[in-house]
Amino acid sequence: MEVRKYVTIVEEIREDGGRKVDPPARRAAAVAVIKNPFAGDFVEDLAPLVDVGEQLGGVLGRMAVEALGIAPERVESYGKGAIVGSRGELEHAAAILHPKLGKPFRDAVGGGKAIIPSAKKMGGPGAEIDVPLHYKDAAFVRSHFDAMPVRVHDAPREDEILVALVVTDSGRPHPRVGGLKKEEARKEDGLR
Repeated sequence: MEVRKYVTIVEEIREDGGRKVDPPARRAAAVAVIKNPFAGDFVEDLAPLVDVGEQLGGVLGRMAVEALGIAPERVESYGKGAIVGSRGELEHAAAILHPKLGKPFRDAVGGGKAIIPSAKKMGGPGAEIDVPLHYKDAAFVRSHFDAMPVRVHDAPREDEILVALVVTDSGRPHPRVGGLKKEEARKEDGLR
């Protein structure tokens, strides 16, 4: 894996809707901009990118938790996303995000029974991706349905892939649309 840069982004929401958020809601993105070894070539066997996903799951997961400044088990929500440069293809992002990234990411955030929501797209330098988020132990906890926009001003270049993992220490500020509450989640099947 050839990494051009790592980026971390931390957001702390102190006010929303004209009301104070106490304690502040925090979320962090850890990003790697990597060389796409298959840029410009159609390749059947994407196993090398699957292995990159496994590496990045642990590295970026730990970086995001450290940026948030909390213990891994205090992470509440998670999500993943990737932007592929113009000489790549969406399947390159899928190879990184899906087969092996999940286990090391979950290890880095102190567990997680729910599926890790994801997004992928093609884009050039400065392209933004909304990384979807939900509660890590029960996907139907509505207060944690959210997304964090992630953008790196000079990435991805045409032969790169931007990979972003996002974690939070809470749900949305002032949730009030009902549904399953975090405290009510059984945390058995990753759904409820």
